[in-house]
Amino acid sequence: MSVAGGLPRAVERAVVHGCAAFQIFSKNANQWRGREVPAAEIREFRAKVRAAGLQPVVSHASYLINLATTDPALRRRSLDAMADEIDRAETLGLLGVVLHPGCYTAGSEATGLDLIADGLLELLAARRRGKTMVILEHTAGQGTSLGATFEQLAYILRRTKDHRRLGVCLDTCHLLASGYDIASPEGYAGTFELFERLIGVERLKVFHLNDSKRPLGSRVDRHEHIGQGLVGLDAFRRLVNDPRFRGLPMLLETPKTEGRPPTLVAVDPLDQRNLNVLRGLMIGGTGGKER
Repeated sequence: MSVAGGLPRAVERAVVHGCAAFQIFSKNANQWRGREVPAAEIREFRAKVRAAGLQPVVSHASYLINLATTDPALRRRSLDAMADEIDRAETLGLLGVVLHPGCYTAGSEATGLDLIADGLLELLAARRRGKTMVILEHTAGQGTSLGATFEQLAYILRRTKDHRRLGVCLDTCHLLASGYDIASPEGYAGTFELFERLIGVERLKVFHLNDSKRPLGSRVDRHEHIGQGLVGLDAFRRLVNDPRFRGLPMLLETPKTEGRPPTLVAVDPLDQRNLNVLRGLMIGGTGGKER
């Protein structure tokens, strides 16, 4: 949900869509520095979340952050920016910050994975009393991006000694693009059996539900509306009814309706359509707000 007009407006947008959980950018995703959020705005945000019963709420880290880089200046800047993301999420009372692990633009995959893990340990060690999690997002595998395999994510977790404040986010578009065939019944079963074996469902904190414009194994991250891409409705039907994932937030990152005033607090027709499709796939329903 957009934070245009202030963080509390994101809560209002989640409410008008009947959501039970939502995601925000706590600062501009394409800038290193974010504005200082006034204390009154923080209080209003937290109060509105509490009053609406929204749980959980997560933020998504800036796309500029790269904890896998071997460039000393970029690494320092990335660590500082991620520290700010964690601190903002802590102040706002969020479950965690979703983070793309990083890209090894120089060096090697192994070095990049070590740098990510070491950076996470440094950030969390400096915030020992905090509760906010860092939630590593599985990626589509474009270029030298890391986190496109369960093995890579498992390695980061092992190197951090399975830190209690690290979790995983799975994106349905990224899964298909990176080569996990969740579109077929056999591929779906095999994907989550492998995830359970290498990482464990208890580490899974968030789903991003997006269809994919590109095919299995394309390694290209292009989101599509639910049921209009190559993931397909059957895969989403299996997912929203899978008892292993009951209660986990399932968040849309599908395209928004264009041309709307940025500060508008009203139902987005495309969001509503995607939500209605997913809710229609749920067996039994929940009789109210649904993830």
